[in-house]
Amino acid sequence: MTTDSRPTGADVPPTPDGPNSLDSPTDPGTTHPATTDPAATVSYVYAISRAGSELDTKAAHLTGLEGGPLRTVTRGELTALVSSVPAGAYSEEGMRARLEDLSELEAVARTHHAVIEAAYATTAALPMRLATVYLDDARVRSMLHERRTDFGDLLAWLDGHIELGVKVYADPREAATAPPAPAPAPASAPAGAGRAYLQQRRAQRRQHRDAYRAAGAVAGAVPDRVSALARARVAHRPQQGELAAGPGENISNEAYLVPVERVAEFRQALAGLADDVPGVQVEITGPWAPYSFATPPTAGAGT
Repeated sequence: MTTDSRPTGADVPPTPDGPNSLDSPTDPGTTHPATTDPAATVSYVYAISRAGSELDTKAAHLTGLEGGPLRTVTRGELTALVSSVPAGAYSEEGMRARLEDLSELEAVARTHHAVIEAAYATTAALPMRLATVYLDDARVRSMLHERRTDFGDLLAWLDGHIELGVKVYADPREAATAPPAPAPAPASAPAGAGRAYLQQRRAQRRQHRDAYRAAGAVAGAVPDRVSALARARVAHRPQQGELAAGPGENISNEAYLVPVERVAEFRQALAGLADDVPGVQVEITGPWAPYSFATPPTAGAGT
């Protein structure tokens, strides 16, 4: 069993991968205002928290996108962690251009994620979707007021919890290197070269099939082992490409909302789960801010 340093449900860096990467966090209404003024800015929202928390003090020591300082914008019992960004670069057209440049998008995603993780280390905070922007701070305050019930309920539900990810990988190549089971004594003379080749190919296909079956069985055992230790569970689609950093193919990718005080129990519950299963690896990621669980009902877009 291994651990890594990237989130599961919202595997934000290094590159986007559909609903399992950049679009899992809360999005209370993203807007991409257009402007022809190169000096114009918009308010980029990273996270939502309770007013009066330590986030106000923390914000002064954080750096946001474009190297800009962070601030808090408050309305009622809620506060948003915000920085100013160029309106043109974060307009719909600007973000579309960034999507075509993975290195630039990766830099934006990493900064976004780093700010959220720093905020969540201080207080319960709701991660916002990448590129959640509003025309100005007044619009952010209006959003906080309009969504106060949703956000308040979510913050109460998530308080004292973190997200852990569990990924299961199948690696037939590793399974093929495991010591083979003793072969039965041949009933007749050794096969010729052609027959030996076919037997070898059949054995390889069997190992491949068995590795995936074994990985499926391990993945199926995970929820039962941790059900008493997690408040909620989300099954994401398996990761592919650069996001799938583990060995072999990712066949199961789940996120769990776990009380902070039960993280060690959670890890222990999965310890050794695949140790005796050749070609199968279990990877635990986190702890993270609760990207996979910060999704209130969708509201109208901010303007």
